[in-house]
Amino acid sequence: MTDILQVGPVDTEAELDRLARQYRSASGPGLRLLNMAGSQADALIDRLPSGIRDNLVDATEAALRLSMRAANGSRAAVPDQKRWVNTAVASALGAAGGFGGAPTALMELPVTTTLLLRAIQGAARAEGFDPAADSVTFDCIRVLSAAGPLEDDDGADLGFYTLRMTLTGGAVQKMISAVAPRLALVMGQKLATQIVPVLGAVAGATTNYIYARYYQDIAHVHFGLRRLAIEADMPREILVERLRERMRLT
Repeated sequence: MTDILQVGPVDTEAELDRLARQYRSASGPGLRLLNMAGSQADALIDRLPSGIRDNLVDATEAALRLSMRAANGSRAAVPDQKRWVNTAVASALGAAGGFGGAPTALMELPVTTTLLLRAIQGAARAEGFDPAADSVTFDCIRVLSAAGPLEDDDGADLGFYTLRMTLTGGAVQKMISAVAPRLALVMGQKLATQIVPVLGAVAGATTNYIYARYYQDIAHVHFGLRRLAIEADMPREILVERLRERMRLT
C-alpha cells in the first residue's frame, strides 16, 4: 500500500500561500498564551503531586502507545470528523478531566491524546495520505511532538527521519519512546492547569480547545508540505525554506 492516496497537478506558489495561512492560524493568540505559560514549565509541573510528577514520562509514553493503537483501531468504526467537531469534543474532554482535579485529569489524558491523533490522521487523509501507512503513522507522532515544520529546534528528525520509507513496527515504538519526554513536558503543563477541581474544568477546556485547533492546523501544514514535495517533485527542505520566507514577510 502506498502512503499517498492521490497525486494531481499542483500550483506550488498557491499551495505555499495556503500553507502559510494555515501556519499563521496555528500560531494565533491562544497558542502564544500557552507558550507564555510554557515559559513557566518547571513551576507548573512542580505543582503536580509527586507521584504524578515522578512518573510523568512513563505515563505519557504509555498514553501515547495506547492512544496510537486506539486511534488506528477506531478508523474502521468511526469516520474522520470535521474540524469543529474535534475541537468541541476535545474541549468537553478537557472540562470533564479538569472537573475532578488530578485523578480525572489523568484519566482524560489518553482519551484526549487519542482524539488529537485521530484529528492529525484526518488532516493527513485530507492532504491525500493513507493514515494506515507506517510512514504516515510515524509523521502523526512527529506532529504531536513537534513545534511545527519551521521550528529549527523541534527535534522532529529524532534520528529516525531516514527510516521514513522503510519503517517497521519497532521503529514506530522507538519513535514513541523518543518523543515521550518532550510530550511529557507539554502534558505535564496541561495536567498542572487541571489539578484544581472545578476551576480545572475551565482550564482543561480552554487548553484542549487551543491544542485541538493547533494540532489540526500544524498537521495540515506538515502533510501539505509532504504532499507538495511529491507533487512538485521538489525537496521538502526547499519548500520549508520558501514557506519560512513567506512567514518572514508577514
